[in-house]
Amino acid sequence: MAWFWGKSKRSADADNHGLVTRRGVVLLGVQAVIVGALGWRMRQLQVVETERFRTLAEENRINMRLIAPARAQLFDRNGDPLAINTRNYRVVMVREQAGDAEEMLDRLNRLIDIPEHQRRRVLKEIKGKSAFVPIGVAEHLSWEDFAEINANAPALPGIHPEVGLSRHYPNGPETAHVVGYVGRVTQRDLDRITSAGREPEPILQIPEFQIGKTGAERALEYDLRGHAGNRRIEVNSVGRVIRELDRTEGAGGEDLHLTLDLEIQKYCHERLGDESAAVVLMDVRNGDLLAMASNPTYDPNPFVLGISSAAYKALLDDDHRPLHNKWASGMYPPGSTFKMVVALAALEDGVIGPSETVYCPGHLQLGKRKFHCWRRGGHGWVDLRESIEQSCDVYYYEVARRVGIEKIAEMSRRLGLGVDLDIPVAALRSGLIPTKDWKRRRHETDWLVGDTLNSGIGQGYVLATPIQLAVMTARLASGRMVEPRLIRARAGTPVLVETPPELGVNPRHLERLRRAMFDVVNSARGTARSSRIKEDDFRMAGKTGTSQVRNISKAERARGVIRNEDLPWHRRDHALFVGYAPADSPRYAVSVVVEHGGGGSKAAAPIARDILMKVREHYGGTRQTPLEQGQGQPGSPASRT
Repeated sequence: MAWFWGKSKRSADADNHGLVTRRGVVLLGVQAVIVGALGWRMRQLQVVETERFRTLAEENRINMRLIAPARAQLFDRNGDPLAINTRNYRVVMVREQAGDAEEMLDRLNRLIDIPEHQRRRVLKEIKGKSAFVPIGVAEHLSWEDFAEINANAPALPGIHPEVGLSRHYPNGPETAHVVGYVGRVTQRDLDRITSAGREPEPILQIPEFQIGKTGAERALEYDLRGHAGNRRIEVNSVGRVIRELDRTEGAGGEDLHLTLDLEIQKYCHERLGDESAAVVLMDVRNGDLLAMASNPTYDPNPFVLGISSAAYKALLDDDHRPLHNKWASGMYPPGSTFKMVVALAALEDGVIGPSETVYCPGHLQLGKRKFHCWRRGGHGWVDLRESIEQSCDVYYYEVARRVGIEKIAEMSRRLGLGVDLDIPVAALRSGLIPTKDWKRRRHETDWLVGDTLNSGIGQGYVLATPIQLAVMTARLASGRMVEPRLIRARAGTPVLVETPPELGVNPRHLERLRRAMFDVVNSARGTARSSRIKEDDFRMAGKTGTSQVRNISKAERARGVIRNEDLPWHRRDHALFVGYAPADSPRYAVSVVVEHGGGGSKAAAPIARDILMKVREHYGGTRQTPLEQGQGQPGSPASRT
């Protein structure tokens, strides 16, 4: 028995020894795999990916933040400032240092005035941002206020006076519609960029960063903005700044000289007075836009800081629309100023000769409908020259019917109407020159002969902007495809302009139109004779126009058309005039539109004359600006005059 027990025990030990050995091998294998995997991963982390994790570790401690560049400045052609950067004394608040934000604002309000709308904005921004992010409280402080805040700094924890740059428009209202203004980046701006299929640039995320909102400031945004700088800062685990380690300042954009002449620009606004109107003055040789006035206007400087709701509402409620850029985006029926386009299309197409006459009895009968001339008794027999001189509507009803809308539209585009003009101004509109296809697409109906007759006198669907009318006039005066331009020089270096190509029409046809436009102003029967320039070296040529904004019923015609003076302002006709001078050697083209001004000969032509006379006085003799010296450049509504 003992023998058996001893034998069994030895067998069990042997079996257990074998079992332990197999388990140990398995465990050792598993351990080896784990250790190998850990070793491989450690090699990946410490050798293969060492640079990546070193960078990540550094970013846990060091951050890069952008610095807003100084915005490039704008000047007129003579170097007078239009948009500049001024020193901005401002105050910011850091909530984690200030404690009770409302109490701290109350303390600060004892030193400087903080309007209620500004206070609400600050409190709203504080709720939406981290406690350590600075919030702008007040800007453009006087030196006295700024110094007083610094002197009381111990009693104002979390309140930090700073010195920065801010945009300023020294000429305020006189250049508002040309230069525009800047403002803070809003969510609407970011959404607009995103909707255009682009990612918002990192520079737009800089706190309080400002971008162009209107005018040249917006259109030239990328030229003026420049490139952001950066600073290397040490931060803690929650992103709070500990200290600044390094700084690289940004590079501002190139300063720009515009073609605008500030003295002429100011005079245009002065001459327009209280009228709701627009003026464009252009150099016919190279397309330089010397003046572009939209009246009434507004001061852009409050928009830089954030205009109050009450002030903004007052601008919106004004029936003369001061915020609306009339010379760029105001679209008006051109009225009789369009007649040169129709005449040139007919001459080029050969459907009428310069000596051929049309009889005007005061209307043209088309089926059961009468298309009236502005002169109730008619003009009798008139040829091309007399039709422009006296602005006969019936002549152009007939000429438009013969030449057709397609040829009229083609000539309109050649003269700069109904097309996009390439100048850096926001909200520039292209007007409207209708065609048969356009009406079919837009109104789902066919083009009618009556539509052509209406278009022949610049009414119906035809619409043009004041700047387009100036381009049209410059091309008629020069015989070349003059393109308007607004940028005169970049960083002091003039932007050269090539001689515009020929217009591509018969020069004799253009000469006949110019003679007729001369007669409009200077002949005994011309519609603008009372506004003529008497100086022989600066005679003016041009064309008056009046576009109706209401229909005149048959009953009203029978009892007598109501005079403009007896109508409410918003129902009166628009007054227009286009012209150039000197007539024998064209240099300057001008267009004037006076909203609800009545007749073009009474309201618009005198303004154009006075502006051209100011130009003659201003540029008298051989005066050249420094840039010029360096560059070396020389039933239907009836349209009444």
